[in-house]
Amino acid sequence: MIGIIQYGSGNVAAIMNILKQRKIAHFLSGDPRELEKAERFILPGVGAFDPTMENLTNSGVIDVLNEQVLDKGKKVLGICVGMHLLAEKSDEGERPGLGWIKGTVRRIDKNTLESKPHLPHMGWNDVTLTGDHALFSKVDAKRGFYFLHSFYFDALADSHVSARVHYGQDLPCAVEHKNVFGVQFHPEKSHSNGMQVLQNFASIA
Repeated sequence: MIGIIQYGSGNVAAIMNILKQRKIAHFLSGDPRELEKAERFILPGVGAFDPTMENLTNSGVIDVLNEQVLDKGKKVLGICVGMHLLAEKSDEGERPGLGWIKGTVRRIDKNTLESKPHLPHMGWNDVTLTGDHALFSKVDAKRGFYFLHSFYFDALADSHVSARVHYGQDLPCAVEHKNVFGVQFHPEKSHSNGMQVLQNFASIA
């Protein structure tokens, strides 16, 4: 059972539609006690880092999530800005992140871009996988995913980067460490590839 964290940020309806189509058990909640019942979590996110982190803090679920994810080892998937919240901090704001994966969220350097419009990086792009990662099983990396972002997760350890996307430079677009996963792209807008990623997350042992 996947608990989708409701805290006022994220395109949860589209994610829930995919899970429903794939017959993956899930529920949407911002209630800490209810979220404790989930076997794994999805942390969506849309917008700027500080307001999104503030919403998550004000929701009152962080203590429960720390317990469930860090202490009990339940899996979590951060999507878009939800992925950014997994970092220690962001150049986009002043608030600290969750710090579940060491690294900093940084703005894409406009000086590396060759075409306009420069930012945000928007639309379909292929990705390069860094290894055999369960989250990307049966995914067509050349077809890629749908992106919409101006910031990226600069993971402290290369071993925590599971996929990269080229946009002026090679940028991490997926991270994972133990039971914590994050993707920069939008699975809910990435057709069969996005559906497969959500299916994979639901079934990772």
